[in-house]
Amino acid sequence: MKTVLRMEKETRKRKLLIVEDEIINRMMLGRMLSDEYDVLYAENGQKALDIIKNQCETLSIILLDLMMPVMDGYQLLEILSGDKRYKTIPVIVMTSDKSAEIKTLQLGAVDFIPKPYDMPGVIKARIKRSIKLAEESRVLTAVEDDELTGLYNKEFFYQYAGDIDMYHPELNMDTAIINVNRFHLINEQYGHKVGDELLRAIADCLRLVLRKNIGLACRSHSDIFFVYIAHQEDYDYLCRRMTEELGAVSGIPDVSIRVGVYKHCDRSLPLVERIDRAAIACNLCRGSYITTYACYDQELHEKELFAEKLIRDMDKALEQGQFKVYYQPKYNIEGNTPALSSAEALIRWIHPEHGFISPGVFIPLFEENGLIQKLDHFVWNEAAAQITKWKKEFGVSVPISVNVSRVDMFDPNLESKLLKIVENNGITTAELMLEITESAYTGNNKQIIDVVERMQADGFRIEMDDFGSGYSSLNMLSSLPIDILKIDMGFVRRVCESEKDKRMVEIVLEIAKMLDVPVVAEGVETEEQYLLLKKLGCNIIQGYYFSRPEPPEKLVEKISALAK
Repeated sequence: MKTVLRMEKETRKRKLLIVEDEIINRMMLGRMLSDEYDVLYAENGQKALDIIKNQCETLSIILLDLMMPVMDGYQLLEILSGDKRYKTIPVIVMTSDKSAEIKTLQLGAVDFIPKPYDMPGVIKARIKRSIKLAEESRVLTAVEDDELTGLYNKEFFYQYAGDIDMYHPELNMDTAIINVNRFHLINEQYGHKVGDELLRAIADCLRLVLRKNIGLACRSHSDIFFVYIAHQEDYDYLCRRMTEELGAVSGIPDVSIRVGVYKHCDRSLPLVERIDRAAIACNLCRGSYITTYACYDQELHEKELFAEKLIRDMDKALEQGQFKVYYQPKYNIEGNTPALSSAEALIRWIHPEHGFISPGVFIPLFEENGLIQKLDHFVWNEAAAQITKWKKEFGVSVPISVNVSRVDMFDPNLESKLLKIVENNGITTAELMLEITESAYTGNNKQIIDVVERMQADGFRIEMDDFGSGYSSLNMLSSLPIDILKIDMGFVRRVCESEKDKRMVEIVLEIAKMLDVPVVAEGVETEEQYLLLKKLGCNIIQGYYFSRPEPPEKLVEKISALAK
């Protein structure tokens, strides 16, 4: 396949882009060069940029006028020189202004052709020389094959995939990404030599597949492989076969991979976007302990578009009051009669176009891109104001717990922000409780523990949320600053049906007793769950059995009863 592509590459015309706003000049240059080059045209910098984005892998040179409407040549040069995808494409500037030569060369132009275009031989010679120098430079700075696996490296993968697109437009192609699950742990446990053997084994498997199919593969970096291949139906079988081969070659019994596939890919998209879509599918398999694959399809594409829309809509939603804070009461069940003791603030989004959007959709999305900080700050302010309002209306203090995400924990101003909110609303730090998930303590836990200890010293009460779903060791637990443990909802839902989950709840209660902290069980929906948890010694209960999350005005009766 490699030999065929090289032969075809040598015989094809190189692609040249003329960017010139004067139609006469465009046509003159086109007639001059079209016998030797595949010529593309653009009448301004913006249209040129659109062409470059779609054809950067196959574009050999750009002839660029400077004075143009919409986007001039200087602006386009700045964009090209600042983007690693485009900066290797040589640009020859065309202008009658000789004083512009120094500036354009500083911006990355490789040569300068003066107007008018009255010397065709000189122009052709300069174009050929610039292309030759650019291609030689790329060859000198890039080795075609990945040294470890013998596959293409990423640069040549893109180059030859572009050749497939050019010479085989009739083919139905798939784009795929292959990634080894927990590869860093394999390197740690078995050594880098074994890890390298595993990567070579993946390359061997891919070569076997590519012998029977038109396509090519590369190792992008580390344990990530790109594949561009004629459409395949059964990737599930391919994954299983590859896993068997990897286990046999490496001697690692539990090695597994994840594969993301963009089938029947839209070849009008730049290859980098096709790869991105395969990566989105691959990320759906993250966290799996078995070999698996996922496909990028129309449903996933629509989800991606919807996610992007939510990201764009967030600021407007905050400004227009689309986000509402609901409150779910927590009841102390230690006495004969359950007593309202506090509440949890929960965010809701009532979108004017899409209606109620589940927090399970937008919260993970905002956590991923950092927007969760804006949302958390909004909830903190709303919760603090609600504490004050209930105190004024009913003369009682109902502490409210608010979520503090892992992203928040790395904000150097977190402590001062929370203290300012408390001060502005005239409440105490003990009334604004902070929920931090167990998983937030993993990784760089020393920094997070330092932050939590400072906030605890300020008087904030710290709830460890979703306890039992993360990876806390008992040794780590003993050093964590915790005031309340909150049992993961999954255990509570199955506490009456599963002996294992019941025992897990008992263990959490024993740990809490050892740490001398109360336990909150959330997700309690039935009387049977409530009675069992009370019998086991749980302190506080939260869930539909007592109350759904409600807007504050619907909790008036419960709060007023507390005041009596």
